[in-house]
Amino acid sequence: MELVLVSACLIGEAVRYDGGDKLCQHNVLKKWIKQKRVVTVCPEVAGGLSVPRLASEIVNGAGGLKVLAGLSRVIDSSAKDVTQEFIDGAKIALDLAKSKNIRVAVLKENSPSCGTNFIYDGTFTAIKVENSGVTSALLQQSGIHVFNENQLDEADSLLKQFEKLYK
Repeated sequence: MELVLVSACLIGEAVRYDGGDKLCQHNVLKKWIKQKRVVTVCPEVAGGLSVPRLASEIVNGAGGLKVLAGLSRVIDSSAKDVTQEFIDGAKIALDLAKSKNIRVAVLKENSPSCGTNFIYDGTFTAIKVENSGVTSALLQQSGIHVFNENQLDEADSLLKQFEKLYK
């Protein structure tokens, strides 16, 4: 059975910067949980950040690939550089995925770690830009198919394709 890496906040773990969660009630995610397919991770917590913590954004909305390449930074709302924690958390998430042969991840959209299509622009003014977070970028760079919580049907379809190929 194919396992899926899922942002911990989406299954109700209180790991977000504000101490809350983003529980996703989608039927596909509920099915995966019942099937014991879900492996959870919060890259920010795994990287050493606390709960709660100050909100963080990627400078200039530059995206995770630029952070990983050393061309941009992640800062919190007090301007503290938390880039290393984000990179460390992304590497831990990737190691976890590799250790379990995970090929599909579902991560929280808009997050500076997990955003797949959108993140905030780095101004802490709630403006979104098209880009990915640090963990999302690293997983994609490593060949893992990354989806967000609005793409669960697509992720499930890919899982079914993988399982048909390897029966």
